[in-house]
Amino acid sequence: MAKKAEQKKRHNYTFYGQKANAEELHDFMKHVFKTNEEAEAEGRRKTPVCIWGTHGIGKTHNVEQIAKDNGYKFTYIAPAQFEEMGDLLGMPKIVERDGEMVTEMMAPDWVPTEEGPGILLIDDVNRADIRILRGIMQLLQNFELVSWKLPKGWQMVLTANPDGGDYSVTPMDGAMLTRMLHVTMEFDVKQWALWAEQNGVDERGINFVLTYPELVTGERTTPRSLVQFFETLKPIKNLEENLGLVAMLAHSCFERETVTAFMTFIQNNLSKLISPEEILNAKKFELEVQAQVKGLVQKGDTKRVDILSVLCTRVVNYIKTNDIKLKADQVKNVKQFIKMDLLPNDMRLIMAQDLIKINASTKMIMADPEIGKLLLKKM
Repeated sequence: MAKKAEQKKRHNYTFYGQKANAEELHDFMKHVFKTNEEAEAEGRRKTPVCIWGTHGIGKTHNVEQIAKDNGYKFTYIAPAQFEEMGDLLGMPKIVERDGEMVTEMMAPDWVPTEEGPGILLIDDVNRADIRILRGIMQLLQNFELVSWKLPKGWQMVLTANPDGGDYSVTPMDGAMLTRMLHVTMEFDVKQWALWAEQNGVDERGINFVLTYPELVTGERTTPRSLVQFFETLKPIKNLEENLGLVAMLAHSCFERETVTAFMTFIQNNLSKLISPEEILNAKKFELEVQAQVKGLVQKGDTKRVDILSVLCTRVVNYIKTNDIKLKADQVKNVKQFIKMDLLPNDMRLIMAQDLIKINASTKMIMADPEIGKLLLKKM
């Protein structure tokens, strides 16, 4: 871990805007979009948003998700692929106007033509050639270029890798930076785990990331490369019987320290953690859940608090993702899980607070006097 910290320090990355996780980013964008809509309605200029962050952290995916969640039209361009200004401005065409032959510009075919709401995503903007970057400045200022204009209701979002260090980027000067609002996206393991649960990521992978969140911000170990790796694991039912193949797949995606951690994770049987479904539906909680959890986390005088944290997060995310209305037996199991002596008080409290926010059935947990006292004591 010290190695990663030293790499970041050496790179001296330059980010802009406040750091935000995915949920905070969505709230920020929602506010900016609403402000832009009001500005457009009053004939004032709208302001683009630039999302900064390291590679593979999910900047592009989150913009796509915002568009999908809100029913926005969506157009994507990667200006690093533009070789000449015509890719941005379009091409000239000679037409007849008032009896004279004149030249007018034909917009590129990727330019939106229908009214919004919509999002134009300019992805990895600072990987573009300096000429293209300069050409975008008018677009950022006026939401139009000499040859075309964004239709009404469209928002503009850019993504960028940080200046400095090992990224092959074109620095933006003050004139360009001040045309945008800026925010820096950072990794949040709990929110990633919720997203992974919702999108069917292999649960062994979710358990691994929750156990080793500090590994995720490597040069090759990113949320993107992790999901790629976990996809390759899905067909492998028994990881222990295929260690050679698993190691080869891991080396194809990650740094050595991540590979070592994952192989240790398998060999310590942590990939076989009891599932949230088993916890909820246990017929005999003490035998089916509590005994199994104790066997995993209690090693002599040492308690694996990290494993307990994984299980707490998985249970909450499983209920939230599947919108489960807990039955009486399931409520009883969740209560017993929360009250296990193995759980530290702060972890027990956080889990209870997360659960009561999900739906009416999870609020029934508050009916337990012991849990209620814990929450009241903290408040």
